[in-house]
Amino acid sequence: MSMQSTLPDALLVTTSTKKSPTPHKMHAAVVEQFGKPLTLQECDIPTPGPGQILVKTEACGVCHTDLHAANGDWPVKPTLPFIPGHEAIGRVTAIGSGVTMVKEGDRVGLAAWETVCPEAQFGGYTKNGGFAEYLLADPNYVAHIPAGLTPQEAAPLICAGITTYKGIKETKAKPGQWVAISGVGGLGHLAVQYAKAMGLLVCAVDIDDGKLAHAKRLGADLIFNAKARDAAAALKKETGGGAHGVLITAPSLIAFKQGVGMARKLGTCVLVGLPPGEFPVPLFDVVANCITIRGSFVGTREDMAEALAFAAAGKVKADIELQPLSAINEVFVRLAHGDVPSRVVLDFARG
Repeated sequence: MSMQSTLPDALLVTTSTKKSPTPHKMHAAVVEQFGKPLTLQECDIPTPGPGQILVKTEACGVCHTDLHAANGDWPVKPTLPFIPGHEAIGRVTAIGSGVTMVKEGDRVGLAAWETVCPEAQFGGYTKNGGFAEYLLADPNYVAHIPAGLTPQEAAPLICAGITTYKGIKETKAKPGQWVAISGVGGLGHLAVQYAKAMGLLVCAVDIDDGKLAHAKRLGADLIFNAKARDAAAALKKETGGGAHGVLITAPSLIAFKQGVGMARKLGTCVLVGLPPGEFPVPLFDVVANCITIRGSFVGTREDMAEALAFAAAGKVKADIELQPLSAINEVFVRLAHGDVPSRVVLDFARG
């Protein structure tokens, strides 16, 4: 998910150095206080109970949601202390009693979310997550990673990938119709690829010309700099009335308002970015043009399987930067300052 977040530069300070763990111990990056640097600790490797599996982490993506978790700046806060990370990929190394959905040795992903469940639990938020060498998971809700995808390639797809894929589905745009992607960075560069794979015509919208150029290379049919005067009017002119669907990944209230203005009559504007605050809705235009505005939050297990299948077929690939777990605080500072052009993945083979 794409969200706006700030963290102090003090996060550049790490509190321990990584050494080889003692037997039955693991390394983990732990949030002990909101808004403070994560501490690199040696923790007990958890033991799976009935209906649980133990996963040895191979890779874990870093998402803006992790910044919000570390800051505790959402209305529902994680319980301290906790281990963030919800884009974890790894091998099942132990299973609890009653587990039949997976077996030891299977490669799975942590975040196969069922977000419409009123009692949903979220790895890296309500449960310890993937910024650790091992984690516990519910086998009924893990993603099964297709052969041919490396852990590093798969990690961003189980949050950023499914979020954008589901969001595009929620626009209800049909092949041959126009979809506008507002914000073509970490989430948006995946959205462009999914939209093209789904047969849609794509308008990429961003304030960064470099990201727009990359979106064009990924297949975007039209690009628009959101800072340009009358960007929404220009998009409507070039598309013959506006986008049938608009997906807003940018964590910006300005982008939200602008995105609604890019939708054509009977169009649908889907919000997946999560900036703080509220944005004004032009009620007359929304009502008179029969525009639908809806939120979309990650996706279901079915959405996850479909999103991964596109990647396994070679139609979608995340731009990734590999970093070790020990670099997590530096990565967080860069994320907070908008200095990560795509997706950072913690590679546990790197230490």
